[in-house]
Formats: sequence, C-alpha cells, structure tokens
Amino acid sequence: MNKQHLKEQLVSFSLSMFRKEFFSIYHGSVSAKSDNSRFIINTKDTIFDHMNDSQLIELYFQKDYRWNEASIDAAIHHSIYRQISDAKFITFSMPPNTMAYSLLHEVIEPQDYFGIKEMPRVEVYDPRSFDQWYERASTEIPKRLINSDLELVVIRGYGIYAYNRDLHEMAKQLAVLEKSCRILMLRQSMLS
Repeated sequence: MNKQHLKEQLVSFSLSMFRKEFFSIYHGSVSAKSDNSRFIINTKDTIFDHMNDSQLIELYFQKDYRWNEASIDAAIHHSIYRQISDAKFITFSMPPNTMAYSLLHEVIEPQDYFGIKEMPRVEVYDPRSFDQWYERASTEIPKRLINSDLELVVIRGYGIYAYNRDLHEMAKQLAVLEKSCRILMLRQSMLS
C-alpha cells in the first residue's frame, strides 16, 4: 500500500473518531506502519477533525529530529510496532462511555449480542499511579497487549490503545466496546 493511500486512510479514520468523540481536539493518536522500520503518525499539534497531510509525519524506528514534531504517543506506537508484528495500524483513543465505565470496574463484560460476540470479557488495566506514566507506558502497554487475547487494552483513567492489521476492523472493535459500555451504564442506571 502506498504512503499517500495510508495517509488518506488515517485522515478519514481521524475524522470518524473525532465525530464519535473518541478523539478530542488535541487528544488521541493514530498511526500506520509504512515499512519494516518506519511508521506514519499524527503530529503533536494535530486537530483531529481537520487533519491533513501536513499533520502526518513519517518516523524511522531510529529516533531523529522528526520525533520532536510527532505525537507524544509516538514512543508507545514505536514500541508496539517493534514488539507486535501483526500491528499495521495503532490508535490511542478515549471513548467516553468506556472510560467512564472503566473507572468503576475491573472487568468489562458486555451483555449485548455484538459485544459478547466480539469481546466477551475485557480486563481493565490499572496503571495505579500517573506519576512517570509516559516513562512506563511504552513498556507496560505493549506487554499488556502481548499477554492479551484482544488487540486492545483499556487503561483506567487514560484511554484505549488498539492495534490491528485492518483499520476498519480496529474501528469496529472500538465502536462495539463503546456501545457495550454505554449499554452497561444504562442498565446500571435503570437498576439503581
């Protein structure tokens, strides 16, 4: 797949994620592996509902001056690409219902058909402390993903990291999880 097509996919994905409130104006990240030792990721000043070519940067696995312009999440994406060969696309998002539900639960067990079919059980990862989180995240997140049956990790109070070989499949999993968490929260409020 050529780089221009990858960039177009990332721009389209970004807008969809923003419209669903999975990305906020400056929070979130998305990347695509463009070569065995390179990946394309949004820049640190990306506005996700207006992303364009100039807000995507290609980074080599070997750090150089371009890393200064990249998303704060670049090191985490890099670490996932290095350790998980199936990762072609990666995103960091903050779906509001999933984030809210994960604050009070250690496990997400969907009760709806699509949630059960896609991911019957999702353990919530508790980073315990956010002191030095970015120093730990590039080690802890890939390790958690490697030891999981899922291609995503929900991190309490932080967000979701997901990867996949297919961008649409990754988006679908995030959407199904978000809808399942919304249903679980509505169910809880009805039982209260």
